[in-house]
Amino acid sequence: MTDHTPDNTQLFLTAASPCPYLPDRQERKLFTHLSGRRAGVLHQLLSDNGFRRSQNLIYRPACDGCSACQSVRIVADAFRFSPSHRRILNKNADITAQVRPARATQEQYALFRRYLEARHTGGGMTQMSYLDYEYMVEDTPVQTVLVEYRQAPSGQLVAVALSDVLPDGLSMVYSFYEPELSARGLGNLLILDHVRQVTTSRLRYVYLGYWVKDSPKMAYKVRFRPLEVQRGPLGWRPLD
Repeated sequence: MTDHTPDNTQLFLTAASPCPYLPDRQERKLFTHLSGRRAGVLHQLLSDNGFRRSQNLIYRPACDGCSACQSVRIVADAFRFSPSHRRILNKNADITAQVRPARATQEQYALFRRYLEARHTGGGMTQMSYLDYEYMVEDTPVQTVLVEYRQAPSGQLVAVALSDVLPDGLSMVYSFYEPELSARGLGNLLILDHVRQVTTSRLRYVYLGYWVKDSPKMAYKVRFRPLEVQRGPLGWRPLD
């Protein structure tokens, strides 16, 4: 097995395809494989440069004439819970989080299917089988955890977050929740809980993936300030 390091890493470019965030745009991605004993080192380096992991691939947008996708992270040790954040926490005080190994279960998959059918009808992920879901969760060459959120006293699984553990924080790879409980703000709860986990662990950041200023799908991310955005050679800078 080849050990990929920053010195010998080959980057590849995808063909153009329709952009999922902005109309009438085309997207392309720069990507490489994560494998071998050095996968964690490469993952850390590329994450610090705005890349995101998907299974054993790590990628970032490389679109012609467009730089709308911005990699953002919450500065957790400077985060202050607002009154609206506290209302979400109070509303969900009956929900507990448990960090587990990255292992797929039928219970998770059933929740995943309900979430996709309610929130992403017609999207490509709606065709995912249990085996596809298993690969999404378990095909990881780096340290990855699942955070399960259960409602007391029933123990019902109501949300799941798949997150990578980085030396300076947590990177939220994918999350989903019970659509019938959407009024509880479960998506926001998962982010707030990750902020608490990072702070408790004396780390610094919660990586939220890409933010697109003009995409309604991404608008929620700016509610979690202070945010930093990856500016290429300039590194991470505060999001104005």
